[in-house]
Order: sequence, then C-alpha cells, then structure tokens
Amino acid sequence: MRGGAVIVTLACALWADAASAQVTVRFVEPERYTDAENRLGSGLSLRATLGEIRRIIEGFGRDLPPGRSLAIDVLDVDLAGVERPGANIPFGLRVVSDVTPPRFRLRYVLTEGRRRIAAAEEVVTDINFLLRASRLSSGAFDHERDLLRDWFRRRIVEGRPPAG
Repeated sequence: MRGGAVIVTLACALWADAASAQVTVRFVEPERYTDAENRLGSGLSLRATLGEIRRIIEGFGRDLPPGRSLAIDVLDVDLAGVERPGANIPFGLRVVSDVTPPRFRLRYVLTEGRRRIAAAEEVVTDINFLLRASRLSSGAFDHERDLLRDWFRRRIVEGRPPAG
C-alpha cells in the first residue's frame, strides 16, 4: 500500500504542475518597472516580488479548461500603495490609499492547441480596489492578487473584452 500512496502523491504533484504549466509568465525588463522593487532599502527585493507575482499568475492555470494555454508578458508593475521608509525603521512601510491602486501592464496570448483565441496588451487596474469586501485580509500582495484574479476571470475565463 505504501507504493500506492507514493504513486497517488506523484500523480497529484504532476497534475498540479500540469495545471500551472498552462500559464507561463515572462517579466520584460523588470528593472524598469514603476514599483516592483523596494528602492529605499526596506521591504521585499525585486526577485521576491516577481516570484510572488509569478506564483499568483501561474496559479490561475487550474482555472483554464484543458487544452488551453496562456502566455503573459508582464511589461510593468506598480504595487498598491507607496513606500514610507522612515515609518517603520528598519523595514519601512507601504501605505495604501484609494489613490494608489495596483497597476499592471500585460501582454497576453490565450491559445487552444495551435489556435489563438485571444491576444492583447492592456493596463490592468481598479481605482475602486479598496471598496471590495475581500480586502479585509492583510497579507502581502492581497490587492495585486485580487486585481489579477478579477482580470483573469473576466478576460480569460469569461472572454469579456476590455472596457473602453
């Protein structure tokens, strides 16, 4: 039975990897991003921030129908809030307000097999991001995760075109 448990665990891990492999993320010139790196010596590094954004976006793969793939180029990142380095020495503090929403510039291609279903470049932001009830948690990247999840659901899963 022990061998069976190993096989089941391995199969689950492969299935999870296959789901996340449906979404690929590429960061284009991340050193030029508006606000993805703590430039004031406090908070997360660029590498840590991009790692978390990659994890968030790749996690959407489980919501794609089988056979579909999504390739996303992240062209710019502006995290919610602004840094206040002296507010919490030595770590600094990120102050979030309704005038500092998260913003991403993305280029994406959604395919099914070899057929292109959708492709575009757009800016993803929501000035009303603080009005949502799901904003009650205080984890790192909550606002960015919620914004990207809502965009993914509307644009990729439901196939709604950009507003505008």
